[in-house]
Amino acid sequence: MKRTLHVFVGNEDRLVGTLHYDQNGAREHAAFVYAETWLAAEGGFAIEPNLPLVTGPQFHRKAQEGSVFHAVISDTEPDGWGRRVIQRDHAKRRQAARRAGTEVGSAQLNAVDYLLAVDDGNRVGALRFRDENGVFQRESEPGRRHAPPLLELHHLLNASRAVETETETAADLAYLLGRGTSLGGMRPKCSVVDDDGTLAIGKFPSVQDERAVTKGEVLAMTLAKAAGINVAAARIVDSGGVPVALIRRFDRTRDGRRLLYVSAATLLGVESAGPQEHSYTEIVDALRVNGAAAQADIEELWRRMAFSILITNVDDHLHNHGFLHAERGLWRLAPAFDLNPFPDRARELKTWVSAETGPEATIEALMSVTRYFKLTLPLARNILRDVEQAVGGWHKTARSLGMSDRELEDFADAFEHPERTAARKLVQ
Repeated sequence: MKRTLHVFVGNEDRLVGTLHYDQNGAREHAAFVYAETWLAAEGGFAIEPNLPLVTGPQFHRKAQEGSVFHAVISDTEPDGWGRRVIQRDHAKRRQAARRAGTEVGSAQLNAVDYLLAVDDGNRVGALRFRDENGVFQRESEPGRRHAPPLLELHHLLNASRAVETETETAADLAYLLGRGTSLGGMRPKCSVVDDDGTLAIGKFPSVQDERAVTKGEVLAMTLAKAAGINVAAARIVDSGGVPVALIRRFDRTRDGRRLLYVSAATLLGVESAGPQEHSYTEIVDALRVNGAAAQADIEELWRRMAFSILITNVDDHLHNHGFLHAERGLWRLAPAFDLNPFPDRARELKTWVSAETGPEATIEALMSVTRYFKLTLPLARNILRDVEQAVGGWHKTARSLGMSDRELEDFADAFEHPERTAARKLVQ
C-alpha cells in the first residue's frame, strides 16, 4: 500500500511538502519532501529541527512503539483516547459490513488511517493533509460540524461514557470520531466550540475516577495563572451535574488562525517511546538554539518546574510541554496545559530537573539548576515566592471552584507536603 499526501500549513493553505507512506505487510515506511516553492520562499523554514530545509526525501526511522512519521507530523496524530474511538468505530463498521454481506475491508488500521482520522478543523497545530483526491483530511461529513457547540456537551459526555463502558452505538462514535486531540492521553475528551466561537477541549470525568480529576485540573490551571505562569484558559462547566473541564485551545487565535505547534519531545528530537530519561536542562539547551525569546522562556520553564514540584504534578513528560512557532524556525514556549495534582503518586518527575538530580521533585533539585538557567539567586527566590504564595491559596481557590470538603481532602496530599515547607523557608 502506498499513499502520497500533500502537507500544507495554516489557513492560507501554503504547500510545505509531500508525505510519502509505504506499507508492505507489517512494515511501514514514511518520507517527507519539502516543496520546491517552500524551499525557495523567503518565509520558508524547517518545520522541526530534525527536518532541515534540504531537497529530496528525508526518511524517518521508526523506533520501537514510536511513530512511523517525523515528530512534527506525529504530534498531530490522535492521542490514546482518540485512537480508542477510532478503533471502536472501525470495528463497528466491519461488524455492520459483515452483517450486510458487503466488503469488510482491512482488519488492521495502519499509521495513515490514524493520522487521517483526525478532523481537519480540530487537528492540533497548523499542519493539514490533503489526499490524492485533493480533499483535506479528515473532511467532515455533509451537514456535520468540525466541532459541536458547548450546548451539546451532555451528548458528548454520554457518548464518552458509552465508549468507556463498551456500550457505545454507531451514533456515539460518530459524535466523537475525529474530534479528539493529541493533547491529553487516555482520558475521555472531545473538541467543542465555546460560547464565544473559539475552539476548546472538553475533558470529561472517567468512570474509573476515584477523585474529582476534572476539578483538580482546573484548580491547578487556576493556581498556575495566579503563580504568574502563562497557562491555557480553563474553567469548570456543569453538564447535568457532571463537572467538565473546558480548556481553551492555544493553537488557535481568536479569529481562528492556526498556529504551528510541536511538543518538547519534537524540539529535542526525542522518540516518544525512547527508553532514556530526559530533563528540563535539555529543554533549556534546545531553547538556546531554537528559541525566539530564549531567556524569557527559560525563566518561565523554571517557574513551571517550581509549580509542578509544589502541586505534585508528576505527569510532566515531554509531550505535556509544547512550543508554538514564532518566526523563521524559532519557537516560543506554549501556554502550560495538562497540569494535574497527583496526591496518590510517588513524588518523582517524569522529566527530570537535570541528569544529576534524577527524578526527585524537590526544592533542593530546583535550586541546583539556577545557574544553568542563568537565574540570579534573588530572581529565583522571587519566582519561588510567587509560586509558593499562589499554591498556598489552593484551599480557598478550590472552594471558589465549588469543591467539597471530601474533594479537598482527596487532593490535600498533593499540596501539603515537606517541599512546601522547604520553599517557604527559602523565600522568607
